[in-house]
Parts: sequence; structure tokens; C-alpha cells
Amino acid sequence: MAEPWRDRARRAVEWNWRLRSAGDPRPHYVICGKDALAYYVARAMLESELPTGGARVTVVVPERYRSNGPDVAALRGVRVVRSDRLDVATFEAAGLAGASGLALLHQDDVGNLHAALCAQAVDQRVRQVLRMFNGTLADGVRKLLKASVEVLSDAEMAAPAFVAAALGEVDPSSFQHRDKTLRVARRADVRPQDVVCALAHLTEAQGVELLPAEQAGADLVLAEATGQPPATEVAARRLVRARRRRRPVAVLLGAVRGFATRKIGVAVMLVLAVIAVLGALISRTEGASPLEALYLTLVTTLSGADPDTTKPAGAQIMQVVLNLAGLALIPLITAVVVDGIVNARLALHTGQLQPARVGHVVLIGLGNVGTRVMAQLREYDVEVVAIDKDPEPRGAALARQLEVPLIVGDAALPETLVAASVADCQALVVASTDDVANLEAALAARDLRGDLRVVLRFFDGDFAERVEETFALGVSRSVSYLAAPAFIGALTERAVITTIPVDRHALPVAEVPVAAGSELDGRPLGMVNRDGQVRLIARTPAGGGKTIWWKDLDPRQVIFAGDRLTVVARRRGLDWLTRQCAPPAHPGPVPRPAGSVHGGVHAPAAAPPPVPGSTDSGVDVAHPVPPAGGALSTTTDGPPEDFELTRRHDEASGWPQ
Repeated sequence: MAEPWRDRARRAVEWNWRLRSAGDPRPHYVICGKDALAYYVARAMLESELPTGGARVTVVVPERYRSNGPDVAALRGVRVVRSDRLDVATFEAAGLAGASGLALLHQDDVGNLHAALCAQAVDQRVRQVLRMFNGTLADGVRKLLKASVEVLSDAEMAAPAFVAAALGEVDPSSFQHRDKTLRVARRADVRPQDVVCALAHLTEAQGVELLPAEQAGADLVLAEATGQPPATEVAARRLVRARRRRRPVAVLLGAVRGFATRKIGVAVMLVLAVIAVLGALISRTEGASPLEALYLTLVTTLSGADPDTTKPAGAQIMQVVLNLAGLALIPLITAVVVDGIVNARLALHTGQLQPARVGHVVLIGLGNVGTRVMAQLREYDVEVVAIDKDPEPRGAALARQLEVPLIVGDAALPETLVAASVADCQALVVASTDDVANLEAALAARDLRGDLRVVLRFFDGDFAERVEETFALGVSRSVSYLAAPAFIGALTERAVITTIPVDRHALPVAEVPVAAGSELDGRPLGMVNRDGQVRLIARTPAGGGKTIWWKDLDPRQVIFAGDRLTVVARRRGLDWLTRQCAPPAHPGPVPRPAGSVHGGVHAPAAAPPPVPGSTDSGVDVAHPVPPAGGALSTTTDGPPEDFELTRRHDEASGWPQ
């Protein structure tokens, strides 16, 4: 009997992939994840311009999943393996043995640890990058795994951008490299001699210009941290601007409003109004003084009075009505007390009973990102009120430790936002994991206060940008987009020191070693700087010499093999610098006349990468496929076309990859 077409297609795809992988000199990376972070990392690896001409990427996703943002499995040029378990069999199917790197990007600390141990059983030499929130567990993983491992927290890297947007400041965090501490600041806030380099020029017409050529006119700079710590300066500015006023009358009225329900309060006010009017009429008819009138009114209302038939008919009627009002007032007072006690107990349990606040920050969502944002805001002495649907979210314990009130409820409901005093806060940070819920909460908050500063978290960076432009809700941020450069640097073994968020962009700060025989070996330092792409801030000579910082760098100084160049760059600029510092493809020196132009063909026997200012055709030579798979193809941008051909075969066969 003939072999079923499905089995034939499966065998053809397996043979095609093994044939191509065996002779493919490009590095192979395995990425396990299903959210936006996995998407951005995989896309960057496919678009990376490595010395070997790019990378092969295999993504491992669950059999059935719902993507909350861009779908990593839909990327053109990736091999998709579907499995609900990250075990030894899955990693063997993904071709992990011999791979250059493995990225475990699920939002499950224990699951990522288990997957790392399984991957270690397949190949102990593969470099692993783990996504973890628990810092204590992360330290243990570094000691436990035998393979080279890097543990990163996307929440920790993205939190400073949310804090800066909420406070209306630039990113107040700082980082240390070698013997100096550097920070991001506005040019007006730092001394000219402390400016390391220009980061961005902000204009309404052209938007954000990163790493501009004009250093003097930049609005945002990287500066050496001197004097007070950045956190102290930010806290001082916020305290001066907020001028936290205490309004005792508003606090008292708010407490009275929250003590009983609206219907009981209206009934009590009507009865008291009747008593006041009748008391005033009785005092006028009897000619009593105000104090005597108050006494007669209270006694008549609360205890009743002896009948007196000699009084006029009008006075007798008012006395009867006053007694009836007193009879109604007693149960109403009892109802108010009982209702107030019950409401207070419920409000205390859910966090709804909160005093009125002014100048605080309302934080919605105490997940990974929200917990980091809350902790950093408290470090800057900013008052925080948290809202979450879950009574015990991930950050509940830390909230109690930091004495941050937690309101349990739906942030899209006006009463929840009113309980958090959103109308009087300085900013609203919406950091939950649901894009739709985040947008609903932001719109509800804007209904309460039109000029409220709102900082929104979205998984999809493109969606975040469009929402910010269309709805004018405030500032939108994608955690995955901000954290992706650090994960990419760790996966490709680049020494990424930190990532600087600028608006919706991220600038990695990295230290790149210069290999012997590379394009930059023997070239002047001036060739490293590229406007809009790369800015050199320090050089550490070979042999562990003293680091030469920006103040003493001379563009005419010669770069030697073994030097380590510290740069602030965009992702493509960092790719270019990595190629320039990489060892040559040939073992021996390649003759190259100074100032010549190279084609930059990425193949095993390719010519050396181009020097700055040269033209780069960027042609990637595709690897052969079986005769049934189609002809040899080339592409000038992105991965080879035979990757897409294989994916079409997989989809046509219906075989779970």
C-alpha cells in the first residue's frame, strides 16, 4: 500500500530541516515563550546581522494558546515546535543539541527552572537565558545550573520607565560600570562637565531623535552621577511640586459619606430638618431663648412631653409631629450605626475605606511589573494606593510591608477609583496583564478627571503607540519591548550592562570586546561613533588596564585587539559594532586596502564586514533544499526564503511542528 501523503510530507520536512541544519554555519537559537517578549526576541534574532549572516530560530509554543499581543509563531522564517511540556523530548525535537543559545521566556519561574534542568540534560554547553521575577530563586539558579546561564527580570528592567512617566521625570534610575556611576538626566539638571553623551533630542515636529549628531542641543543626556543620589533628587522635586495639602473638612465629609448608605443618609437628613423647623416654630410661639428652644426641642423629640390641653391647637399639632419625628429618628440612628459598622468591616477587608489623599500615585495591578513599580515609587517617598481584583496578588505581601493600601475591586468601576482618590492623584499607572482591562480603567479614570496623567501598560508595542496617538490617554509602554534588548544581548553573549528607556525606544549600554584581526583592530577610535546608531563612552585597554572615559578619549587613538569598547547604541548599531569587532572568517589576515568598499556577502567564505561609511549589500545566500522543496533562492532582507518554504510544508501537512 502506498505511503500516506501526510507521512510522506512529514518525512520530507524532517529531511529538509536536518539537511539544511547540518551544513548551515549560522548559529541556532531556541526560544520558548508565547507572549510579546518571545516575539520581540525572536524577531530581533531573525533580523540580526551577525558575522555569519543571521541566525536560525526555533520557537517552542504550547499546542493551543492565546496570544495577548503579537504572535511569535506567526513570524516568517522561524521553525515552530508545538508542545505543552518543556521536557527532554521537546528540546530534542527542537534541535537544542549544538545550539548557540536557549531562551526560556514563560512567565513561570518554577516552570522555567524545570525547563532549564531538562535542557541541561540535552546539552550542558548551551547558553541559557531565563526570565524570572523572584530574585532569590534567580540567585539559586545561577549556582545550580552547570551551563552558562543568565537570569533576567523584564519587570525589573521596565519598571523605571513606568515610574519616570508617572512622575513626569526622566528615568531616575542609575547604573554602575567600572569605577563610575552614570544616570539619565535632562541637560538642564546636570553640569556641563558631567555630561557623557547626548541620548535624545525631543521635538514636537520630528518626535524623538536618538543619539543625535548635535551633542549640545540634546534634551536628554547620559551624565555622571555626582552629589545626591538620583532618587533623593527626584523625591525632593516631587515633594515640592505636590505640596501635599491636608484638607480636614474634605476628609470629614468623606468619612461621613462612607459611613452609611445614601438612602439612610437622606432619611436621617429629612427627619433632622423636620425637627429643626418644628423646634424653631415652638420656640417662637413660646417666646423662649435659643438655648431654651434647643432644650425643649431635644426633650420633646427624644423623651416625649406631657399633654397640655390648654396650649393652642397649632402648638399641640407641632408637638405631636415632633414626637412622631422623634419616634422615627431613634430607629434611623440605630440603622446608621449598624450599617456603618457593617460597611466599615467590609471596606476594611477590601481596602475600600481609605482617607482622602492628594498628590499620590494610583497603581492598578500588583503583578510582576506593578510590584516593581510600587517598590520603586516608595523608594522615592511617593505615596501609593494600589488596586487589584485579586485579594492576594503577587505584590500583596510587599504592599503590607511598605504600608501601601490595597483596594480590592474592579478598576473600571467609578466607585473603586473614587475610593482611591483618583481625582486628586498626580498620576495613574495601569500595569495589569490585560490590555482591554487596562484601557477600560484608563477611560474610566479620564471620565473622573480629564487632565489626569495616565501611564498604560500594553503587551503589543504597536498597539500601545496607536492608543497613545488616537485616544490621547497619556503615556503607553510595552514591557516586552523595553526588556527585549537585554534578553537579546544575553542570548548572543553580548555584555549588555543596562537598557535605557527613551520614550517608546530602548537604548542598550554594552561592552564589546575587539577580536584580533577584526575590522576595528588597528583602526582609530573615531570609526566607532555613528550618528543615530552608536556612541562610544569608554574604552578599557587589553590586559585589564585602567578604563579611559569619554573625557580622555581621542578619536585618533588606535584600537588594539583585546580592548573592550563601552557604547550606547541602538539595536542595529550594536549589531554593526559586533560585526566590526568579530574575528575574521578566514584564519589568516585578509589584505584590505584602507578606505575600500566591500560587498558584505554573508556566507561561510564571505568577505570581511564593511567599514563605517561603506555600502553593505546585505545579501544572504540561502542553503539548498531538496528537489521537491523548490529551487535555490536569495533574499536581501531577513531570513532565507527556504525557511518560509519549510513552514509552508509543515502547515500543508497538518503535522504539529
